[in-house]
Amino acid sequence: MRTRIGIGYDVHRLDEKRALWLGGINIPHYKGAVAHSDGDALIHSICDALLGAAHLRDIGFHFPDTSNEYKNIDSKILLSKTVQLLHEKGFAIGNIDCIICLQKPKVSEYIAKMQQKLATVLKISEEDISIKATTTEMLGFVGREEGIACYTVAIIEKI
Repeated sequence: MRTRIGIGYDVHRLDEKRALWLGGINIPHYKGAVAHSDGDALIHSICDALLGAAHLRDIGFHFPDTSNEYKNIDSKILLSKTVQLLHEKGFAIGNIDCIICLQKPKVSEYIAKMQQKLATVLKISEEDISIKATTTEMLGFVGREEGIACYTVAIIEKI
């Protein structure tokens, strides 16, 4: 087996007119991510980490924000298509490690639900998905509650 690693990063501006989706879960909050899709920055960073590890370019290449096909799309669909691309290239997911950077709201109580939802879409065990959340101590655009940033590292294996 050949092991590969990928890193993903996504950032979105927050606005009062949008819903906040993270890890496939709708988080109650007065602000949500501005995006062409549903703005799920966590899923977008996971897609990029997996695509990068498999040398399949990035999320924007496969699901461009200029296409009406992806307007307001549920990011779980993008993740499912990403998993399909990995499988077609002969890769299986080893594990995924994520960090959500968000000043408010606190999302720790939703992490188990996110892991459950993502495990189903990724077709892996919840034990293979680590999600952590942090603030930026009120520094930068995240600290000012202007945006959200997510980072993901993924390991895949050639099968």
